[in-house]
Amino acid sequence: MGLGLFVRSLVGLERDAAKRAFDDFLLGKTPTSDQLEFLNMVIDHLTERGAMDPKLLYESPFTDIDPLGIAGLFRQAEVDQVISILDEVRRRAAA
Repeated sequence: MGLGLFVRSLVGLERDAAKRAFDDFLLGKTPTSDQLEFLNMVIDHLTERGAMDPKLLYESPFTDIDPLGIAGLFRQAEVDQVISILDEVRRRAAA
């Protein structure tokens, strides 16, 4: 883990920045309540820890919403988008 990721893991990510990361993803969509709850949990995780390993999207507490985690709530293209967003957040912290 680089210094940027270490610092981010200590201080988290500003909530507004975490929400903005998903602005384009949500543009023009009307997510279900479960999808919104899921994304809010992702944003909470980013706010607390600064970055997120995409494999967590398939574990509890995310599987508490749907047993398949993200795969049960979003189409594959959307899953790929969310993972890409998480990767970008991690890259920016590492820079």
